[in-house]
Formats: sequence, structure tokens, C-alpha cells
Amino acid sequence: MSALADRLIFLPPQSSYGEDLPGYVALRAARGDTIAARFVEAPEAPVTVLFAHGNAEDVGHGAALHHRYAQLGLSVFAFDYPGYGASSGQPSEEGAYAAIDAAYDFLVNGRGLDPRAVVVHGRSLGGAVAVDLASRVEVGGLVIESSFVSAYRVVTRLAILPVDQFTSLAKLSGVTAPVLVIHGERDEVIAPWHGKRLFDAVPEGRRHALWVERAGHNDLAAVAGPAYWAALRDFSARIGDALR
Repeated sequence: MSALADRLIFLPPQSSYGEDLPGYVALRAARGDTIAARFVEAPEAPVTVLFAHGNAEDVGHGAALHHRYAQLGLSVFAFDYPGYGASSGQPSEEGAYAAIDAAYDFLVNGRGLDPRAVVVHGRSLGGAVAVDLASRVEVGGLVIESSFVSAYRVVTRLAILPVDQFTSLAKLSGVTAPVLVIHGERDEVIAPWHGKRLFDAVPEGRRHALWVERAGHNDLAAVAGPAYWAALRDFSARIGDALR
């Protein structure tokens, strides 16, 4: 079941970039895979966004988002899962966790960044990868965008199977950082109730939300417009202010 699920969950596109991508970094994950990443550094950035992309995407597809973050004065470190982009290996849940671990290690141990200055932003599938990291290590903040309570429940709604993958809802109890949940009210891929359940699982004093009324799964940022970037800017600013 797990092997079948991997083939259904992970849909890596043809790579959209090569090693000549500006800011390209190659990492070594604990499982032995080479993880391709990109570092877009903003001068004197108060926080660095560790970005985990969605399915059927890779680091190259996120170029516009990376640069928009940089325009807000925030550095961005984006990475690919095994089997995506220029990363080696085969896609899997454990491989995705190992990839974000390697990215986090690069920032905290390789670059000497304060863990409290890392904001982990995960979109769709990446939201589950981001939740897993934030439940295990110290981060300054967590952004869960258009993501799910668990992978199988995107299809079943109820937890009817004895096993599941990317069990974000269960892991949120281990997250101590502030959380921003973003979800489109017309999301046709991951129903809005997933975002509401994730939001409700975070204590009131640490949770923030942006519900975008007319947005689907893949047009959220475009439909939300300035409100999307204002929410990310304000959330990241609160994390930066807490470090002073």
C-alpha cells in the first residue's frame, strides 16, 4: 500500500532547471540522495524562509515566489525532494523528510543561522513536509498553505485505513512555533476543511489564518493578491521582531 501510495502522491515533473540556476546549492541527505536547492539571499534579512514546494513542482517553478520574498527583505532557501528537479533518488515520504532535514542543517549548522530565524513555509504536499520538520526541531514559525490533515484523507475524508502518510494533524501537537494557515475556500484538490482542522489544532495564542474566499488550489496567490503577501510579510515580521 505504501509503495502504491508513493506512486500516487508523488508526481515529479520534468526538471525545469539545471545547475546553472542562480543560487544553486547541492546538499547531501542522510539517506544518501543529492538534494538540489536554491538560496536567494536578501541583505540583512531578519528571517530566512525555508520553502517546501507542492507536488508536480520543483525549485525552478518557484522562482517568482523566491524573488517576491526577497523583495520583502526575506531570504529564501528552497529545495527539491528526491526524484524532483535535479535531486537524485526516488520520491518517498521518508526521502522528503530527509531532504528538508538537509536543508535545515545547511541553514542552521552550515550558515550558522539562529533556528528561531527560520520560517518554514510549505505548500500543498510541502505543507506536510514542513509540519514534520517543525514538530521535531526548533523553528521561528510555520506556514501551512493549501495542505491536508493527512495524505490518505484527501481522498477518504475519514480515517478509515489502519495506515496513512504525512499525518500532519497528529504532528501539530509537537509544534511550538507560531503557525499561519492559508487555504482557498474553493480549493478543489484539498478541501478547505483540511485547513480549518489544522488551524483548530493550534493553540489560539499561536495561530493565524488567511482564508481566501474565491481561491482554488493552484490560483490562491493570484486570487488573494496583495493580501497573500501582506499575510506572509506580517507573519515573518512578527518572527523577526521576537528575535530583537
